[in-house]
Amino acid sequence: MRTIVKGKNIDVPEPVREYAERKMRRLERLLDDDTDAVVEFSSEQHRSTADSQIAEATLTVGGQILRSHAAGPTYQASLDIVIDRIERQAVDAREKPRGKVRTEEARARALSAEEPESMAEADRPKSRIVKTKRFAIEPMFEEDALARMEELGHHFFLFVNAESEKVCVLYRRSDGDFGLIEPVIGGEYTPRRTGSRAD
Repeated sequence: MRTIVKGKNIDVPEPVREYAERKMRRLERLLDDDTDAVVEFSSEQHRSTADSQIAEATLTVGGQILRSHAAGPTYQASLDIVIDRIERQAVDAREKPRGKVRTEEARARALSAEEPESMAEADRPKSRIVKTKRFAIEPMFEEDALARMEELGHHFFLFVNAESEKVCVLYRRSDGDFGLIEPVIGGEYTPRRTGSRAD
């Protein structure tokens, strides 16, 4: 496994670099020699001391990307969390070979193409809610919600907008930008423009 350790707008201290290289070697038993790994450290001054040091790891394993990041009081603490998450992802990747998944997907597509649409609809299992998550949300500004979503590595984030006091959903768009869903109950909807360019 080839590992690159770098800093984002920081110089990585040598003890942190050595720690990262040592911890990444722990994953070698799960990965092959062609794996590329990049560990990046950064610091967020506007965060509390408890989560101001950020570590992110990205591994490319046979064309598949494994990625995780975490924030903590030290780079080492953040990296420990990241390594645990990446290790779980690597185990899952080994247990589910991509070739087998692709073969099953191709077989499913071929079967659905051969069947009449009504038959495919009848055989398809009904979608249902299988899990409910409950969590406390607190008012925050859009910029803070975006930073929190990036920290968690999620594609969407639910929060209470500190300005409008409404529950909003922040989401990542396919073009790499972000969108914001604001609920409107009754009345007319007036789109809010985030850019300065007029039509």
